[in-house]
Amino acid sequence: MSGHQPIEPICVRINDAARMIGIGRTKLYELIATGEIETVKIGNATRVTMASLHGLVDRQRVES
Repeated sequence: MSGHQPIEPICVRINDAARMIGIGRTKLYELIATGEIETVKIGNATRVTMASLHGLVDRQRVES
C-alpha cells in the first residue's frame, strides 16, 4: 500500500450530486435555482460543491 489517503472531491458533476443525495436531476436543478445548492462554472462545466450538498442535508436534518 502506498499510504495515500483518498482525496475527497470539493465539487462533483450534476448527475453525481443528484445520485449522492438520492434525488433526480430535475429536483437538483430546482434546488440550484432557489439557491439551496451552490454551483461553480469551470469552463463550460457546471459542478456542485460538496459543501452545499452537506449543508442541504444538515439543514434538512434540523427541519425534520
